[in-house]
Amino acid sequence: MDRSIESALVNWTKSQDRRPLLLSGARQVGKTYIIKAFARKHYPKVHEFNFEEDEQLGSIFEPDLKIPRILEELSFHGGNTIDSTRDLILFDEIQQCPRALSSLKYFHEKMPQQALCCAGSLIGVKMAQASFPVGQVDYLWLRPLTFSEFLRGIGDDKGYCALHSLRGKESGSQIVHHHLWNRLKEYYVTGGMPAVVKTYQQHMADKSHAFSEVRRVQAALVRDYSNDFAKHSGKINSVHIQGVFENIPRQLSQHTDGSVQRYRFKDVLTNKKAFSELAGPIQWLVQAGLALRVHMCNRAEVPLSAFTQANRFKLYLFDTGLLGCMLGIPPASLIQQDYGATKGYFAENLVAQALKRSDDEPLHAWNEGRAEIEFLKMEQNLIIPVEVKSGTRTKAKSLQTYKRKYQPDHVVKCTAKPLRRDTDSHYVNVPLYMAEYL
Repeated sequence: MDRSIESALVNWTKSQDRRPLLLSGARQVGKTYIIKAFARKHYPKVHEFNFEEDEQLGSIFEPDLKIPRILEELSFHGGNTIDSTRDLILFDEIQQCPRALSSLKYFHEKMPQQALCCAGSLIGVKMAQASFPVGQVDYLWLRPLTFSEFLRGIGDDKGYCALHSLRGKESGSQIVHHHLWNRLKEYYVTGGMPAVVKTYQQHMADKSHAFSEVRRVQAALVRDYSNDFAKHSGKINSVHIQGVFENIPRQLSQHTDGSVQRYRFKDVLTNKKAFSELAGPIQWLVQAGLALRVHMCNRAEVPLSAFTQANRFKLYLFDTGLLGCMLGIPPASLIQQDYGATKGYFAENLVAQALKRSDDEPLHAWNEGRAEIEFLKMEQNLIIPVEVKSGTRTKAKSLQTYKRKYQPDHVVKCTAKPLRRDTDSHYVNVPLYMAEYL
């Protein structure tokens, strides 16, 4: 399954100042798969070491972090000689071995010619107390498939090329819009988890059966994440994390008028109603890549972080497909766009995913009084308001309020309408299926 991150991997391998690469992300988003697929094209041999499957691997790093010795023992353990000038080493599930993570600094310093990729989940959670090689690694974050990757994943090359060709155009045709809009509704159902998209592609000749299989795989993924909470956070903490995780879709679905509001702490967990009591579980989910936090600004000025508060934010789920699964929304209702007056939160969740390209790129929204804009995007020191509407009725009082107060150079609306740019007013209507190109 092709992923756009492969171009970043190619740039990494060609870089003159290449450092060990750490690819992080939530479980089951395809980290190991994409590294191995990339490596097969660019390296004669890949040496894979999985710290979760093979607990003996950790002992190699215990005596010291001298790289020649480590490479010699890895070669012996794997049964193949490692050519440090030509081969690639893959450390999979590296979060299971903090000492291996610490060794990346010395790989960079002592043996920079060795191509070394690492894949890991829960890096931010598991390594909070460990020695992280700051400045010694190249860091990438992999998230679920975007809409364009979904199109390629299901074999819709025509749709993918049509979507890609819209970039830079002033407007889009109704024919193309109709095709891509119908595909987007399928993406609402499947989301971007690779196993789900693959399942859909295999059965899509019978849409009803395909969607049934999709929900079965999604339910299994949700169970796997719940098991991870207990495995990696302790019994008491896991109950709290589970409660917050299940509450995110419920809170999103309760917003029936206007945009999604700030996250509410009351009634999430029994006898806990303050931010301080939920901050830990929320941070765990954000660091694990399972929740997307959008900081709410009370002023739209640079720097945006100066106008936020720790307890004022929105929370979205990291994947729209799992959002629908956890809420029990029938796939047919998503396809028909018939699931009540609350469907705006699905569009917002989609845009949040599209904007969250890397782990170090914070998301912001704007709220002053009763006016609010779903997202603020920073571009070359400019703040661009991004208004999100799930349908074709796109009048927005909040956007007018924002324009009067801040007089932005550019304004973006994400809606169900086709692409339209107005170069005179610097306004652009971006169809929701193009959100990843914002």
